[in-house]
Amino acid sequence: MQTEKVDVLVIGAGPSGSVAASIINKAGYSVKVVEKLKFPRFVIGESLLPRCMEALTEAGFIDAISERGFQQKFGAKFVKNGAICDFTFEEQHTKGWTWTWQVQRADFDKTLADTVEKMGVPIAYETTVTDIKFHGSDSVTTVEDIHGNKKQIEARFIVDGSGYGRVIPKLFGLDKPSVLQSRKALFAHTKDIRRSMVRDQPNRITAVVHKKGVWIWIIPFSTGITSVGFVGEPSFHDGFPGTREEQFRAMLESEPHTAERFRDVEFVFEPRVLEAWSATTDKFYGDGFVLTGNVTEFLDPIFSSGVTLATVSSQTAAKLVIKKLKGEEVDWEKDYMEPTMQGVNVFRSYVMAWYEGTLDTIFFSEKPDPLVKQQICSVLAGYVWDQSNPFVSNHEEALKRLARLIELTEKIKTVE
Repeated sequence: MQTEKVDVLVIGAGPSGSVAASIINKAGYSVKVVEKLKFPRFVIGESLLPRCMEALTEAGFIDAISERGFQQKFGAKFVKNGAICDFTFEEQHTKGWTWTWQVQRADFDKTLADTVEKMGVPIAYETTVTDIKFHGSDSVTTVEDIHGNKKQIEARFIVDGSGYGRVIPKLFGLDKPSVLQSRKALFAHTKDIRRSMVRDQPNRITAVVHKKGVWIWIIPFSTGITSVGFVGEPSFHDGFPGTREEQFRAMLESEPHTAERFRDVEFVFEPRVLEAWSATTDKFYGDGFVLTGNVTEFLDPIFSSGVTLATVSSQTAAKLVIKKLKGEEVDWEKDYMEPTMQGVNVFRSYVMAWYEGTLDTIFFSEKPDPLVKQQICSVLAGYVWDQSNPFVSNHEEALKRLARLIELTEKIKTVE
């Protein structure tokens, strides 16, 4: 069997794998990427956050992405029963990027991967990892291409950025259930011919509260196509009979914010289903490997955290891998596990607060506090590591306390 030797094997050519491969390659180490699928390929997670721009910049991707002409994104809008809560990233607490992009992930991910290849990093597409054996920090990985050809790759370290594929967790039994409730999404790309009827479009994502526990994403692209999806418990979807297209059109008609705009809309592809997406693992690292991006934990699409957690975790991991390859000591728990879990935990608090209705109370209060809105805006921009922000450092309790205060204030006004 043919054998190849590299310093670092990266599993997955998505944003997580591409960021890690680029940063490690720039440091002068040999890198090989193996990817199970053929690019471009469809994947959900189309709205980025400003924080990921820092990782994309360090990886050297910004110019290539800019050339693609993706839709710039300057904020996020939340809608409920006609009420609007609009966040603009320029008005956030944390100093950092104030804009990002809304992207068709097939094109976006291919752009990153192509840029990595231009940097001199080979990518083996349609290649599946079938076995990994560790010998201390060194490893021997067996891969197989679509023609059945097998190869072994010897590496000093492995970065698993395989996303939903979760290669190392599945091979070594590291997966465990997420604490988040299982939900289901029905979505499609649409030809958005009535986009002009909605203000503040197309430069932000819109999340519409349809009913408690059910929401709609609306993500406009620069091409005139818009991604639309309904997210909720499976029981909500069960209330709409028929084919997926019939279900989806009935859902669009059931929500005033989407009924007119998307009535009789043409679909780019037949509506698709995504469900049971939340997953996690016991450990994000081990002797000879590190997990990045969705392999660590994928939460929920509501706050577009996926690509940000993927790119930032890969940015952090890549620097630690370089340190390890230099023979320096690495405290993976302190320098990787803890900061990665902080980002995950902050986003998880906001996801849970969204579905519980806590954020409804905050977002749609009569007189929102400007300072509080700026602080929450930073979280929505992906700056979930800024400890100067009380809605980061004390994320769970701060949200509950604020919601209780708003409810009490509005109750007092009602009595008066």
